[in-house]
Amino acid sequence: MTAATPVVRRPVIRLEAVTKIYGAGKAAMQALRGIDLSIDDSEFVAVMGPSGSGKSTCMNILGCLDTPTSGSYLFEGVSVGRLTRNQRALLRRGYIGFIFQGYNLLDRTSALENVELPLIYRGTPAAERHDRALAALNAVGLDGWKDHTPGELSGGQQQRVAIARAIVTEPAVLLADEPTGNLDTTRSREIMELLNSFNRERGITIVMVTHDAGMAAYAQRIVHFVDGLVAKGGQHGESA
Repeated sequence: MTAATPVVRRPVIRLEAVTKIYGAGKAAMQALRGIDLSIDDSEFVAVMGPSGSGKSTCMNILGCLDTPTSGSYLFEGVSVGRLTRNQRALLRRGYIGFIFQGYNLLDRTSALENVELPLIYRGTPAAERHDRALAALNAVGLDGWKDHTPGELSGGQQQRVAIARAIVTEPAVLLADEPTGNLDTTRSREIMELLNSFNRERGITIVMVTHDAGMAAYAQRIVHFVDGLVAKGGQHGESA
């Protein structure tokens, strides 16, 4: 009997000695103080830490919404720091999906049209983006709600629309910032099961900021931030 072939993991995200300083002189504030973080392809990682610990700053850097003061950020082996602003925007648009605590849906726009938005920015033809948006809504269990506006949907349904919008571009990485923060326990568990299924079945890498240990338990690894540093869990296989 032959031994099973070991799974070879490759890092999709790697931060090395990353710092972030806001302001200058006596007003300077060091949000990140030289963090090392590696996240492998198809991992589900939860990021925890007190307010001001640097986790949101780190997520902004991962999402190409901000840049480090020093250190390096590699995305699938590409040095993000060497990219132009336009190239970073293309990276963000083509490879990263975002889920926010506040949903960030357009109020007077249908669920289907909200999900289509990222494809409009990518210049996807109307017929194709319509079909892909319908498929994304179906994937989150909202195929019968495509014509409803956010005001006609519950909080859990609005977050499902936001998740459909995040996955419609088939991203390599999903960045979720407190995705269950505005939901009750039952709806929170439904959203976490949904994210877990996308990680398992589609192999989407997920990085999720949360204050809720119960939600973090759905992840494969928990990374703890304290005072601008990764306190534990920064590398795959490292105990959190």
